[in-house]
Amino acid sequence: MISPCWLQYTVCVCLAGFYGRPWSMEQRKVLFQWMQRWGLNTYLYGPKDDLKHRLLWREVYSPEEAAQLRPLVEEAASRDLQFVYALSPGQDIVFSSPCDVGLLKRKLKQVVADFGCKAFAILFDDIDHSLCQADKEAFSSFAHAQVSVANEIFRFLGEPPIFLFCPTEYCNSLCSPSLAKSPYLNTVGEDLLPGITVIWTGNKVISRELSVASVMEVQAVLQRPPLVWDNLHANDYDSRRVFLGPFKGRPPGLRAHLRGLLLNPNCEFEANYISLHTLGTWHRLSAKPGQVQEHVFSDSCKDSMFVDIFNTVQSSDFGGEVQQVTYCPEEALLLALKDWMQEMSKPLQPACSVPLEGAGGGGSLVCTRPSHSSAEGMTTTGLFDILFLTPAGVLLTKDSRPTVVPAWGSAQHEEPEAESGSSSPLTGVRRLSAPSAEVKIPKDKGQGEQELVVAPRSEDRGLRLNVPHGEMEGEEGEREVQDTPAGKELPLVRTQSQEKGKGGGAAVGRAPLSEEEVKLLVGLYYLPHEHGPPAQRLLQDLAWLKAHSHCVSANGKKGEPQKVEEWRLRAGRFQQDCDRIARLHGSVVNCTNRAVLYDLYPYVWDLRNTVLVTKAFVSWLGCRTNASVDLLGVESEPWVFKGGLSGEFQMLLPTGTNNDLFSHPPPLFPSSRLYNIRPYQTKDKVELYRICRQLHLKTQSSPDGHQPHPDLMGDRWLGACFALCPEYSFVLEDERGLCGCALGALDIRAFLKRSEATWLPTMREKHPRGPGAASHPAAQEALQYFHSEHPDYPDSLLYHFPSVLRLEALPEVLDTSVTRSLVTSLLSALKANGSQGVFCEVLPTDRSRLEFFTKLGFLEIFRCEAVTREEVVLGRLL
Repeated sequence: MISPCWLQYTVCVCLAGFYGRPWSMEQRKVLFQWMQRWGLNTYLYGPKDDLKHRLLWREVYSPEEAAQLRPLVEEAASRDLQFVYALSPGQDIVFSSPCDVGLLKRKLKQVVADFGCKAFAILFDDIDHSLCQADKEAFSSFAHAQVSVANEIFRFLGEPPIFLFCPTEYCNSLCSPSLAKSPYLNTVGEDLLPGITVIWTGNKVISRELSVASVMEVQAVLQRPPLVWDNLHANDYDSRRVFLGPFKGRPPGLRAHLRGLLLNPNCEFEANYISLHTLGTWHRLSAKPGQVQEHVFSDSCKDSMFVDIFNTVQSSDFGGEVQQVTYCPEEALLLALKDWMQEMSKPLQPACSVPLEGAGGGGSLVCTRPSHSSAEGMTTTGLFDILFLTPAGVLLTKDSRPTVVPAWGSAQHEEPEAESGSSSPLTGVRRLSAPSAEVKIPKDKGQGEQELVVAPRSEDRGLRLNVPHGEMEGEEGEREVQDTPAGKELPLVRTQSQEKGKGGGAAVGRAPLSEEEVKLLVGLYYLPHEHGPPAQRLLQDLAWLKAHSHCVSANGKKGEPQKVEEWRLRAGRFQQDCDRIARLHGSVVNCTNRAVLYDLYPYVWDLRNTVLVTKAFVSWLGCRTNASVDLLGVESEPWVFKGGLSGEFQMLLPTGTNNDLFSHPPPLFPSSRLYNIRPYQTKDKVELYRICRQLHLKTQSSPDGHQPHPDLMGDRWLGACFALCPEYSFVLEDERGLCGCALGALDIRAFLKRSEATWLPTMREKHPRGPGAASHPAAQEALQYFHSEHPDYPDSLLYHFPSVLRLEALPEVLDTSVTRSLVTSLLSALKANGSQGVFCEVLPTDRSRLEFFTKLGFLEIFRCEAVTREEVVLGRLL
């Protein structure tokens, strides 16, 4: 039934009109529940990526498609919601073609006959203003063509009470030459039938505020009250932003001047709870005194909290007259947060919505094809592929073959079977085979629990489950690896299950987000023109630390002790706030509601990575480096750069303009492990040397029993940088200790001269060359390096790429995004001190490392013909 107040007062509605993956039918039904609960009464169906809504608008729905859409219309009707069907034919319609107009009528006739729709919208937004030759001959203007078709369709449908028209000039900024003087809008206002409602977005496509005065100006041009299509929470224009803040910037007085208000939501379904909740509150409280109806208040709003928060003034009950009502976005947010906390405590699953009992450790069930439920409510196996995902990235398929999926790879592309001696990504170490082990998967069988025992098979491809020696027997989880017999493989990889009970954050079970975490989440992803308090403080601290970095800079004058102390205090507070975001990332991964995880994780993951780099850079500034303030970024308004808070952090870094360093797809398998990136300290040397020894020496000892000097590999790959330029060394650590490092030199030519003069002579004495000095190939190469002359790099390379970097990371770091952040931290330090380009050397057989650097924007420059090893030189400009 169409609401009788449509032509008099604002009717708050929700629409699905964004660009992006359309919501599932189940999600839309949940949306209808929310709308009914919060007093929202109309839903517009118009997803831009529904092919038959826009691109294939001429085609009618197939019986299968109709069977999906019809229940949605019926569900809306059962909840007293008005279902508005929208169509966007503007991209290629020939307005003067009877055939095209006939196809449009046929499509809408099907919607009426098969679905029972009684409300419609025809959208001409985001299209070219030009007309084809036939239309130029038939119509005097673009506006006349659109109005002609809209009027004809309106009459064809019997002049329905709700018929919406979206013009091509749908906001002030798109009007030519202005709103009042726009020939297009004046034609629409004069010639469009009065029963048709015109859609408007405000002063801009995304309007920060909507004033009564601006709406009245639009009303004068259109000769009717507009209906606002509100893009306040739409995020389809920026893949790095999501908006969790309240409905804001729309005074309740707008009601008297609007036909309606549509809220265009976030693309991610679960991200819209607060926006719709607060929209419902605005709708209820913006009613005129004496016109608030009992039905617009849900039971959840009839409690004392509603009265206390919103200061509704003296009414014997909610059905009586409300004398005075005030809407406060911040207080509405508190009310929404209270309900959202309860919603997020539910163990909902994305897509198939199948809760998993007994999964533990944050595992989740993902159906790769639509599922069918059995009588017990569990998904029936055999009809689709089931993947059980643990936080460590262990992939258990229905054929019971466990595989750890590396985060640098892709689930869609199976890696070729590793041969003996093949290199592991990022490290150059050969991939290791696993000892035989069983994996037990709990299966819910109603009353009891049955364990499915899965044994690894030798023919499995990809990275194996490597169990460190001693850990399966429950020994203390020290990072120092126990001795193994000669010739045995070093255990380099810790798996998720091995960390349980050892203090590792990655092994914790699922839990709802705490109130403070939810508030932090909302504050970090607030509104398009406004950050929440946590984000504001982070940006203010970072800007202040940037502006006053000269106080702690080595090349500046000695700062006042008070200023230095203030800088370090604010840097400490900033780093603590960054740590809160890192912990929030882990909590989101382990949250009870898996639907919330899969919708919000890409955004939290992206911010976590940017924060890792930013925190490392601030720590580096505090080490009295030579950073130049002028190279730290550019000033900007908070909403100028894409990416939201992540984008603004990025623009305050020296490498901020290098988008390829920050824009990457999230991993397929989220991990809650906590990571930190910081400048190198002298105390790190012993552990980093041990890691380097593990990475480059596959066996503990050589076949002949001779062991090389324990520092040999560390001195070869790390020592010179630690000794000569430690300020360009960063380390990666997790909850259990160090797990990687990135190091470099600002000027490789000067670095090599200093190395030749001081470092190499010392190493030649420490590691003498002689018969039997080393039998391991890696050790032999290290000795050869120390006792050989090193040719200079050509000027053609160093002119553009004067700096060098090297990366070492344990293969257990499955989330390659943190390794990218580690490299980006080093690149930021190099650029801050004037580097214009950096290069690295990679073996041509190390395909994984080549792919890693290529995705970071490195390109192959040339092969080192003068060097003993045939390495590929990759470089990128900064």
